[in-house]
Amino acid sequence: MSDIDDTGAATVDEARFRQVLGHFCSGVAVVTGLDAGEPVGLTVQSFTSLSLDPPLVLFCPAKSSTSWARMRAGDGFCVNVLEESQEALCRTFASRGGDKFVGVGWSPAPGTGSPVLAGALAWVDCTLDVEHDGGDHTIVVGRVLDLGLREHDSTPLLFFRGGFGRFEP
Repeated sequence: MSDIDDTGAATVDEARFRQVLGHFCSGVAVVTGLDAGEPVGLTVQSFTSLSLDPPLVLFCPAKSSTSWARMRAGDGFCVNVLEESQEALCRTFASRGGDKFVGVGWSPAPGTGSPVLAGALAWVDCTLDVEHDGGDHTIVVGRVLDLGLREHDSTPLLFFRGGFGRFEP
């Protein structure tokens, strides 16, 4: 249930908000880029296609994200859609600080050189098109330069009700 604040706007309990919206299953991705030639990345679950013409995607990093702050000045970014076996990788890139790429295989994306993570289910190489305010997050719109997927059957890593799951076709 919402309350009304002094300005007449509805206020929603943060714990209740997370509980209810946690019932929406989402995929998990790692957004990667370069900062002065060094790889940098962060985990996101707010990733979606936006437009076919022109080809656009979006994701929403927290405004407090130091990883996004580091990579946004670069030439672009790559969204890596995680495969069901990559939960540990997801957790690594969701952490703050440290070298998240220790022991992580990757190759440069064709357009931006951003890291395409080994084993990713799919990848989307982008340049930064525009950013919008999204409360405590930033809405980042990327213009797609190139994209690809793994050549064998695999299933995505999913997030649902605060935990990870898998898709059974």
